[in-house]
Amino acid sequence: MFCFEFIIMGIGENCDKTARRDLPGEKQMPVRFRWGNFRPELKSKEPHPTWPGRGFTLIELLVVIAIIALLLAVLMPSLRKVRSIAKRVVCAHNLKQISLAVDLYLYSNDNTYPCAQDPLPTGYWLWMGRGWRSFVEPHLGGNIDPNNPSVLFCPQDREAKDKYEGTSYSYSLAFYHNPEQIADMNSTADTYGANSQPSIPQRSMNVARPSGKILMGEWLSNHTPINRDDGWWCWEGRRNYLFVDGQVSLLRAREIRPARDGLPDANLTVRGIKGVDWPALE
Repeated sequence: MFCFEFIIMGIGENCDKTARRDLPGEKQMPVRFRWGNFRPELKSKEPHPTWPGRGFTLIELLVVIAIIALLLAVLMPSLRKVRSIAKRVVCAHNLKQISLAVDLYLYSNDNTYPCAQDPLPTGYWLWMGRGWRSFVEPHLGGNIDPNNPSVLFCPQDREAKDKYEGTSYSYSLAFYHNPEQIADMNSTADTYGANSQPSIPQRSMNVARPSGKILMGEWLSNHTPINRDDGWWCWEGRRNYLFVDGQVSLLRAREIRPARDGLPDANLTVRGIKGVDWPALE
């Protein structure tokens, strides 16, 4: 005899019942049934109803727009600041590249800085961007011209492309006049025009403080715009400067030592290439 159990789902309360059934030629064996709740699964042939998609209400749209506007108001000043810093870094990199080009020029010219009689045949003075650029362009590589100024142009310069043939940087007049000549110059008018003195080549080994003498720099205050920008002839704004030792520093005009003309003018540094433009105080 052996036992087996059936579980039948039916309507009614759970209960156990024992039944016996006679089988031919066999002994009677108990059969156990368990009754439980019966809930048949009916497969409907009808498709389930679908709910149409619900769109945003006007209030929800206005809330989303307000949040986006708030985020933009918070982020935009930071993005502008980051963009400005990036352009300033590009400007400093330009001066680094120019420094390498000047080193190559020195190597090819017996350690003598670019020198020519002012004014140049083009009508410009050598210290001006449109003057010195022709001396180092061969060492910069590529096709450089006013329409493609390459590293000669600061991306934040708003005037150079139209006014200075795309050249943002000036070259110190002290590198083609000796200290005695500089000592006789007391005005910005001595740097150009009829008052200019004959050019005398200067050699790199005569620079007394390479870390303190400005070789080149931005003429305009491109990174801190000012109302009246007279370049190196005013005490406002700040500019990237390239020093003889190759370092580039962003300095305020008031951090530069007064020159022979009483201005932060790297052209007329006191004692010329033997003098110091920065730091202002020791």
